[in-house]
Amino acid sequence: MFDTHGRIKCGTISVPDFQGSLSDWTGLLGYDCVETGKVPIELANGWGALKTLGARTALLAPPGGGDTAFIRIVEQPAVLAYLPMRTFGWVGYELTIRDVPSLHDRLRGSSIRILTPPERTPDGAGWTPIEATGRAGEVLFFNAVTETLRDLEFPRAVAEVDRIMVAMLAAADRAAAVRFHIDALGFSEGGTFRLPYPIINTAFGLHPDTESEATVISVGSMPVCEIDQFPPGTTQRKQLLGYLPPGNALVSFAVRSLDAVRAPLIAPPETLDGPLYAGRRTACTRGAAGELIELIEVGDGAG
Repeated sequence: MFDTHGRIKCGTISVPDFQGSLSDWTGLLGYDCVETGKVPIELANGWGALKTLGARTALLAPPGGGDTAFIRIVEQPAVLAYLPMRTFGWVGYELTIRDVPSLHDRLRGSSIRILTPPERTPDGAGWTPIEATGRAGEVLFFNAVTETLRDLEFPRAVAEVDRIMVAMLAAADRAAAVRFHIDALGFSEGGTFRLPYPIINTAFGLHPDTESEATVISVGSMPVCEIDQFPPGTTQRKQLLGYLPPGNALVSFAVRSLDAVRAPLIAPPETLDGPLYAGRRTACTRGAAGELIELIEVGDGAG
């Protein structure tokens, strides 16, 4: 799979229990650990999170992923006030999977807590996603995609639990967040829709039929992220000074050129090695919803 402009390269999760989260991702979810180490100064500075310098980190990938998509965990202290799905910023990663009932059976009673169990779709041909939280408070959606939706081509799972296919962003001003991803990052608007989100309605104590409005950001037919207008009562995410946001902390996107990004960078670009960066330039910025975005320069597309 080629690294093209807009492709999700990595979702980073802040974890207080490093070994526990590592075991969950490699054991329960079957990811491979492809790199371990400590956060270098280049990353800590680029993230604007200098207190993560020297923190334990691991880069994880679905089996057979070909080094194209990753989950990264970074150890840092817990934020006791953090509540999943109640704050602005990155609030969830949707992963493509092969078999919904099988994964549901495996996760029941585990440290990955199921919030909304899957149900048969109205046509009886598939399943609704599993909505869950990991032990670090990261929100995860597990979805088996079998068809094109809204003219978007979602990646099909090769591994039992495969790559992130959509990152979910909670915004106070959805229109402003959409404009940022289009104007500053060079992505496109893929359409707006309304639907009930069980995990949002449960988090805010809303009626199950309450609908949320969301806009899909895409590049061509490839989905990039989903920007949701969150309900009143959503707050800014509290984070420890000098650290990453808790839970779903940052999303890394491939971009053609860092020079074309029309937003302030937290620090000048750095060239980094390893499976994720592969000798490419990278830098971070903040979006209109306060989300931390890491950008990896890939040119016009590379393997």
